[in-house]
Amino acid sequence: MFPALETHLKQTIPDPYEDFMYRHLQYYGYFKAQRGSLPNSATHQHVRKNNPQYLLNGSLGEKDDLIPDTLQKEKLLWPTSLSSAVHRQIEAINRDSHMLSLPHLRSRQLLYDELDEVNPRLREPQELFSILSTKRPLQAPRWPIECEVIKENIHHIEWAPPQPEYFYQPKGNEKVPEIVGEKKGTVVYQLDSVPTEGSYFTSSRVGGKRGIIKELAVTLQGPEDNTLLFESRFESGNLQKAVRVDTYEYELTLRTDLYTDKHTQWFYFRVQNTRKDATYRFTIVNLLKPKSLYTIGMKPLLYSQLDANTRNIGWRREGNEIKYYKNNMDDGQQPFYCLTWTIQFPYDQDTCFFAHFYPYTYTDLQCYLLSVANNPIQSQFCKLQTLCRSLAGNTVYLLTITNPSQTPQEAAAKKAVVLSARVHPGESNGSWVMKGFLDFILSNSPDAQLLRDIFVFKVLPMLNPDGVIVGNYRCSLAGRDLNRHYKTILKESFPCIWYTRNMIKRLLEEREVLLYCDFHGHSRKNNIFLYGCNNNNRKYWLHERVFPLMLSKNAPDKFSFHSCNFKVQKCKEGTGRVVMWQMGILNSYTMESTFGGSTLGSKRDTHFTIEDLKSLGYHVCDTLLDFCDPDQTKFTQCLAELKELLRQEIHKKFHELGQDVDLEGSWSDISLSDIESSTNGSDSSLSDGLPVHLANIADELTQKKKMFKKKKKKSLQTRKQRNEQYQKKTLMQKLKLTEDTSERAEFTSTLQKQPTFFKNSENSSFLPMKNENPRLNEVVFLFLTLCHTDSLTSISTSLPQGDKCNSHLCYPNLTVPLGARKH
Repeated sequence: MFPALETHLKQTIPDPYEDFMYRHLQYYGYFKAQRGSLPNSATHQHVRKNNPQYLLNGSLGEKDDLIPDTLQKEKLLWPTSLSSAVHRQIEAINRDSHMLSLPHLRSRQLLYDELDEVNPRLREPQELFSILSTKRPLQAPRWPIECEVIKENIHHIEWAPPQPEYFYQPKGNEKVPEIVGEKKGTVVYQLDSVPTEGSYFTSSRVGGKRGIIKELAVTLQGPEDNTLLFESRFESGNLQKAVRVDTYEYELTLRTDLYTDKHTQWFYFRVQNTRKDATYRFTIVNLLKPKSLYTIGMKPLLYSQLDANTRNIGWRREGNEIKYYKNNMDDGQQPFYCLTWTIQFPYDQDTCFFAHFYPYTYTDLQCYLLSVANNPIQSQFCKLQTLCRSLAGNTVYLLTITNPSQTPQEAAAKKAVVLSARVHPGESNGSWVMKGFLDFILSNSPDAQLLRDIFVFKVLPMLNPDGVIVGNYRCSLAGRDLNRHYKTILKESFPCIWYTRNMIKRLLEEREVLLYCDFHGHSRKNNIFLYGCNNNNRKYWLHERVFPLMLSKNAPDKFSFHSCNFKVQKCKEGTGRVVMWQMGILNSYTMESTFGGSTLGSKRDTHFTIEDLKSLGYHVCDTLLDFCDPDQTKFTQCLAELKELLRQEIHKKFHELGQDVDLEGSWSDISLSDIESSTNGSDSSLSDGLPVHLANIADELTQKKKMFKKKKKKSLQTRKQRNEQYQKKTLMQKLKLTEDTSERAEFTSTLQKQPTFFKNSENSSFLPMKNENPRLNEVVFLFLTLCHTDSLTSISTSLPQGDKCNSHLCYPNLTVPLGARKH
């Protein structure tokens, strides 16, 4: 009827089907054009075919870079990683620029066959109730898009040396190499770009940086060239630069934790093209800790690929002439420290690895959890869940381990135990202790079955997968120490910690949490020990020390009770153990496992092996059974022993001060915090503040809070104060009415005629004044009480001369008679 109107409606009202398809594609992240440019008729088909801007998400070539690689899309579109064959297919297709014009819709839900054959088929749907399965490959680690990652699969075998590995005995004549740097040496390996402090994490992807992986090591000139080939662009690797300063001598610079300028202590890298009979010297030049276990006998770890393949030998302690010393090249900002050692490789043309401690990567964890998920027996009492996704989109796994209960009442009566590890990514010690615990608690041992009957175990085996993947020592990709942010409200910046705290909070609402323990590593003290929290409730006095004492009795050659500490310091209030303790968990601990070894019993002066750390996981389970034994004999004996130990410690402290103390009285008068030293010897650093990209936001929020914060008015307590307040308000209102010139002149004249009033006003205590002019009396009264009012500045020159008022409420140029000083 109205063709013009119909044409207008077609242009303004979207077609229902096209609108639905737009929303559908947008929801799954496929559509990447603006809605206004969405083709809505057949006349636009040629545009879609020939214009790359209309290609869908996941399209071929570099146009995919236009789409932010965000976690929201990855949750829907990237449930698992592609196989290496598919990766090669995609890379080959990406190199063909003519493929950009193809009309095929590239989706991450589609799989492709041969390199040049585009014959897509749908990926199998994700299982609803299983995290890991043999039907699909493991979820590949996600890296920040700045990181180059080599395609080789790095894997190490587990191995325990048949003989004890003793500490290195310093001879006192170890060489201290002078650091010469690039000017006198040759750079043989260097990362192109390393995100440092000031930059921050933006996005991630499987495989890290796009494009061809560059060859960073030098090119060998022939078979006689004996230059070592370095590499660290793999999981947990962190070598930034290698400089050849002599034929067999190299200076090494470690990459700092990403998006920071510090935390260099962990190292892990590969060398190739070795020579058997030569003595090599390696010197790491930018370590940051003034003290290290390397000064008291700790050796670096070496792994030979040929030894592993031919003799089934894994990581072992090696090195001579080990020296830890201060770097002589002071840049005026922060001092650096060096670690130097010499070594002879076991084979020619070998591939070897060096590490600060036994590596345990995110892929290692996933392989282990995969075996558990596919074990028909273990999967009955061990349920795998996703606690959350990390900042880069890696899965943070949560394991719930308990035997099925017969009745709901039995299930509700179970207490909980919470264990976690790797909040500090470079402390791989924690992962090996955790692995030992899981091996035992998932076994068919009668003790393990009993523990599963009486407890619900919540296990977080790797809290900081991002840091583990990129080779950080201490921080997450937020550039911050997660073990200082357990109180955080920044879920987006610290998701792993935020979700952990909330999970435990919900758990506490359901049942009692008997014990919380976070597994860590320590780089300056030997043995294994716990940090806990002193209980202020005298009903449970010293109870938090019973579990550590029992553990020391079960593992006397590894665990040192005398190294334990239970002081709660202000700088540690954001740590896991303190926050969980404040939430109501009495037995809340940080377990510190040394990077070195033992000084106790049969293992004295020997390095810890993987098996030593795994055995500690078993001892944790054994100690739990002792701690919860219905027969409280062991508990009572330990408590009595603790009281005696504390009595001796107090006597020692007061003896050092030259004082005597009577300990026969009440123990409640003794502050345990005053007795214990601080835990500053731990590897825990102070908080570095907020992530860079949130600092400005936080400042804005703080300013807004100040603006909207209401000032609390002081409540008036007496009738006199209320009357004075009322009089002041009334007089100020009346003063505003006296603005005409005649009243001001009268006011000035009256003041000049009545000097005696001011002389006596000091003793008047604001009594009612008698005058022929009541209005004037009120104004004079106001002057005495509120002489800082702006309206009085105009009359200051008419006042009798005298000293200036000293009150901060008065104007400095306003003079008053001597008798009117007191307001």
